[in-house]
Amino acid sequence: MAREELTRLTGNGNGNCNNDDCPNVYRTASGSFVVQGDISKAFTAPDGEGIVEIPEETLREAFRALGW
Repeated sequence: MAREELTRLTGNGNGNCNNDDCPNVYRTASGSFVVQGDISKAFTAPDGEGIVEIPEETLREAFRALGW
């Protein structure tokens, strides 16, 4: 799935983490979410999965974008 296929719910839109554009939350066409953030070492995820850490404010911004 390409980033262009996702609906961006957070961030300033420049797509470059080096310019304070991360973390981010995206919504897929099927209604699920893709989260971009710092890799977390909280625990080891199962094969094929990953764990990212994002601030509460990023989730709040995504919720506001969805009208929740």
